[in-house]
Amino acid sequence: MPSVDIIVPVYNEQDVLSVFQQRITEVMSQLDIDWRVLFVDDGSRDDSLQQMQELQAIDGRFGYLSLSRNFGKEHALTAGLDHADGDAVIVIDVDLQDPPELIPDLIAAWHEGYDVVYATRKQRQGETWAKKTTANWFYRILNTMSDTRIPKDTGDFRLMSKKAYRAVGQLRERNRFMKGLFAWVGYKQKQIFFEREPRAAGETKWNYNKLWRFAIDGITSFSYLPLRFATWIGMMVATFAFIYGLVIIVKTLILGADVPGYPSLMVVILFLGGIQLTALGIIGEYLGRMFNETKQRPLYLVDDYQPPGFDK
Repeated sequence: MPSVDIIVPVYNEQDVLSVFQQRITEVMSQLDIDWRVLFVDDGSRDDSLQQMQELQAIDGRFGYLSLSRNFGKEHALTAGLDHADGDAVIVIDVDLQDPPELIPDLIAAWHEGYDVVYATRKQRQGETWAKKTTANWFYRILNTMSDTRIPKDTGDFRLMSKKAYRAVGQLRERNRFMKGLFAWVGYKQKQIFFEREPRAAGETKWNYNKLWRFAIDGITSFSYLPLRFATWIGMMVATFAFIYGLVIIVKTLILGADVPGYPSLMVVILFLGGIQLTALGIIGEYLGRMFNETKQRPLYLVDDYQPPGFDK
């Protein structure tokens, strides 16, 4: 039978692990397929790791990979994919906002010959209007700037064939934006729609500060358009300044010297200073990412690994 590894990143999710285990087992047991679950503990500070150990003692199909500290979800996903060996993998969040009941549809599309089957949210229940709006803007801006089309309203919930997830595993950049990497590898892809549910338990770990940094990582990882934008703004300002300078020279030669106004002078100085600082900030974002790449540190460190098996 074909085999599927289910990769589940976990960070402080002790309230929902047992519920996830029950629902995933109920869904997968109905399928004629070998399956196993690998929890990736991303440095949890609660009892998540202890619960993973207890779940594995009950059912050997559930294993865990414990990282040495919190490296972030993108790196935890990478660790899970690096340790997968099934004919396909399914990436799913443990909070059950992505329903395990959709997995049979993902597997059915895989059997049809698709290498990547991703789940797109029709509705985002349990999220604020501000978060929905900013997410919509983010995908629009990113797809406008990037040459790689990243599906809108699509998270990490997806199935990938071994060919696809091994290709993702070859991409070892330090500033990781997994949604973009999943899209970049290409292959034959299919979209499946679903309605996202509220969290089954616990609280989200994504505040607006983390979401902002996540958005910056996504844009800078898949587009250098901000650098061009800074160049365009600089050229426009320089052109305007050159034309304005000619006007002042001609005006002075014809009408004589003119006393400049202090307020207008301060506005011009502050405007140019703001443009320069913005350009330096954009360059700094890219330079910082280049600095991280040159250090060549490992993406993650493993503290403990107990692999799952296909048999109870």
